[in-house]
Amino acid sequence: MDNDNSVTLIQASSNAKGTQLEDMEEDAGIKEEMDSDEEEGMKVESSEDDEDDLSEDDKENEAEIQRLEEQLSINAFDYNCHLDLIKLLRQEGELSRLRSARQKMSELFPLTEEIWLEWLKDEIRLTEEESNREKIYELFEKAVKDYICPDIWLEYAQYSIGGMGSPAGLEKVRSIFERALTAVGLHMTKGSTVWDAYREFENVMLSTVQPPAGSVPTPEEQGKHNTQLERIHTLFRRQLAIPFMDLEATYGEYEEWSDRGVPETLTCQYKKALQQLAKSRPFEETLLVAEPPKIAEYQAYIEYELKEGDPARIQIIFERALAENCLVPDMWAKYNNYLDRQLKIKDLVLPAHERAVRNCPWTMGLWKCYLLALERHGAEHDIVKDVFEKALEAGFIQATDYVEIWQVYLDYLRRRVDFCKESSKELEELRAAFSRALDYLKLDVEERFSESGDPSCTIMQIWAKIEAHHCKNIQKARELWDSIMTKGNAKFANMWLEYYNLERAYGDAHHCRKALHRAVQCSSDYPEHVCEVLLTFERVEGSLEDWDAAVQKTDTRLGRLKEQQAKVAEKEANQAVQKEGKVEQQRKAKADKKSQKKGPPGGKAGGDKRKAAPADHQAWDEDAERAPKRHKGAGDEGAEEDMEMEMGLFGRRTPAARTKGPPGAKKPQQQASTPGSASASSTKAKPDEKPELRNDNNSVFISNLAYTLAEPEQKLKALFECCGPVDQVRPVFSKAGVFKGYGYIQFESKASVPAALKLDRQEVEGRPMFVSPCVDKNTNPDFKVFKYNSAIEKHKVFISGLPFSCTKPQLEELCKSHGTVKDVRLVTYRSGKPKGLAYVEFADEAQASHAVLKLDGTVVDDNQISVSISNPPRKNLKDQGGFGGSMSTSMPRQVYGSRGRGRTQVSLLPRSLQRPSGAVAKAENGTALTDQDQEFKKPAKPLSNSDFAKMLFKK
Repeated sequence: MDNDNSVTLIQASSNAKGTQLEDMEEDAGIKEEMDSDEEEGMKVESSEDDEDDLSEDDKENEAEIQRLEEQLSINAFDYNCHLDLIKLLRQEGELSRLRSARQKMSELFPLTEEIWLEWLKDEIRLTEEESNREKIYELFEKAVKDYICPDIWLEYAQYSIGGMGSPAGLEKVRSIFERALTAVGLHMTKGSTVWDAYREFENVMLSTVQPPAGSVPTPEEQGKHNTQLERIHTLFRRQLAIPFMDLEATYGEYEEWSDRGVPETLTCQYKKALQQLAKSRPFEETLLVAEPPKIAEYQAYIEYELKEGDPARIQIIFERALAENCLVPDMWAKYNNYLDRQLKIKDLVLPAHERAVRNCPWTMGLWKCYLLALERHGAEHDIVKDVFEKALEAGFIQATDYVEIWQVYLDYLRRRVDFCKESSKELEELRAAFSRALDYLKLDVEERFSESGDPSCTIMQIWAKIEAHHCKNIQKARELWDSIMTKGNAKFANMWLEYYNLERAYGDAHHCRKALHRAVQCSSDYPEHVCEVLLTFERVEGSLEDWDAAVQKTDTRLGRLKEQQAKVAEKEANQAVQKEGKVEQQRKAKADKKSQKKGPPGGKAGGDKRKAAPADHQAWDEDAERAPKRHKGAGDEGAEEDMEMEMGLFGRRTPAARTKGPPGAKKPQQQASTPGSASASSTKAKPDEKPELRNDNNSVFISNLAYTLAEPEQKLKALFECCGPVDQVRPVFSKAGVFKGYGYIQFESKASVPAALKLDRQEVEGRPMFVSPCVDKNTNPDFKVFKYNSAIEKHKVFISGLPFSCTKPQLEELCKSHGTVKDVRLVTYRSGKPKGLAYVEFADEAQASHAVLKLDGTVVDDNQISVSISNPPRKNLKDQGGFGGSMSTSMPRQVYGSRGRGRTQVSLLPRSLQRPSGAVAKAENGTALTDQDQEFKKPAKPLSNSDFAKMLFKK
């Protein structure tokens, strides 16, 4: 009777609203009748066109629906495709197909709060019969399991009120409200709405047991009334003990409603809740103003609650964070780890693990924890097996993930086996699982990733140990190890020692000796250690014949090893000498070229050479006549050096005006300070000459600047002053005074260099400026600044196919919905123009993996981009040489002279001066000389110009 009265009161307002709606419908109907005559003619004319348009739209929508259904039949895990299909079906009113599409999506993915509310409201609207109410209840039960959403719980409770007329309807409503309070009652911003709805419901129930005015209630009626009052008081007391954002308003409402005042104990609870609210309010206010996904803000809030240690509050803040960041594997892993280690409640732990793998199926770590949790809480074998099969179909992004998930499952199967029995069903299942794992890695995984993910055959090693240790089947273990060695592991000493230890523990001395002999012969990484193990084994186990055989085996192997090491050392020494010679040759060639460029303003060496060509004999005669006058007063050494430097590449005299000594050198010493005699120029310079005050430790090298940069010294100084006091700026100019785009910045302190290096790639007038440490390449020829990482970077993704107009903020906006973006780098040419490539660094590898799955193949400004984990190709060590790689170190560089290679390939050197090719040696000026050239350059017998002319015309 009470239930019927309460239903009547609760539905009274809805009946009044229904009456108003009927009145409005009557007015609307009268108006429609008045307007119908006027519009009838227009409707007749336009009806055919509307039908054609509708039919055309229906055809297009149906075609799109069929396309989406076909696409889902190919890839059922296309989340966006599911959403588009549901939207179209709802628009078309295809109720049965819409229900089926929603059910299929809910089986694969947890649905968001918006999708669930839309689905629930559609089903409630279509279901009017009381017999179908149980189906709606089942749908609500699925909805509240996906995420902790206060709005869904509130909708659930309100819907249950409509079923109060059924048996036990009131108890069901109160049960749903209580479950809602347990689930979301601690939600600091939305939990109060559920509490308020519950109290309003109980207030309505209070009015149903209120005695009529002027009547004397019976003891039974008075008891029901008091019980209902106590229910409401209890709800107020429970709510006021929880820190909500609007807690003060609730306290004021209770003061106004209660006719017996606020108890002192409740006031103390209320004040304590306010203190807790004051501590949590900063975190809540930060969440209110933060932009999605709010991961950092939630992380800080979670850390605070973990320190406080209230399990219920920790759980609710985790649930709130996951509702907004359901695709962040690290958040799920942290939550599940807390539940596994702290709460250890099966009904909380297992559903959380299940939700985690449904949200992030690509993350192997979540499946691994799920399998362990199932075993920990005693789940049935069929359930564990089913979860493992789903994990294999999840689509991991690395081959090693499949190896690890197989190891977890095999460990679980091994723990089920009772090895005291010789044979059992569990043991046969374990062996079958090992065989299947090896086939799966070889066929499925290797076909997808081009690698099995288990190069060291870890699974086979575990199987061999189980067979030897638990099953006492050493023969099977030997067969497995034989298979391991045939997969490319025979060259590794540690693999042989693993096998030896297995034989040592479960085998016999014969097989131990055999394994060590094969190890000495096959291992290539640590053969000395293997030889030592063999000799130690024979000292303990072997006879004299065994000892002699082992010594002979090890001596032969170590002898070959020493020969190989000697060859390698000799080769490395030769390469080092060649590299050192090449560096010295390049340095001196550069100095030679620089000295040749510093000629007097009137000198025209190139033109003089070609004009002097027809008068060779006359030029040599004049040289012979003028030679004594030119060298008058000079010593033999100076004469010899002057003689060598005045001879050009083709044997003609080079004018003395072409060479120029260092600034400040004495005039008679200029001829001795030519590029070919750098040592002479350094020793004959003035003692008081001040070198440039350079300090490479306090400097940085800048490059890739625009040649058109005006006033580079002033601009660069202003740019780098933020890093520290600048001592000097040395921009490099060409001979014509044009800035060459690079230079040096020297600071007063070495501490300013790290700050300056952070300006690398900063844009300066449209070009990225390169900033690197200032290192002398002559003393450090192998120094390279911009080395790329040759190893896989799991936390970073590589994006290609980007439109050239894509900017860094646009790319960051595209990626930040999939995780915390730490850095975005657009790859550009040296000119600053984009290449359409980019690297995006995430906070961890799980976020990067999620971004790959979600962004790969998406379209950005009509460009389909490709996204993958950053895995740069391995750099070939042979290409680390100069411009020609390894070939440049083995072949001498051809010299074409100061003017480069001529148009003709005919040698202009007189045949009398040509020498046969011999061993290449270094010259002081950086060119390649033969052994005979070295003899020619010996200073034992200086040659005059007349001697050289006789040699030239010798027949």
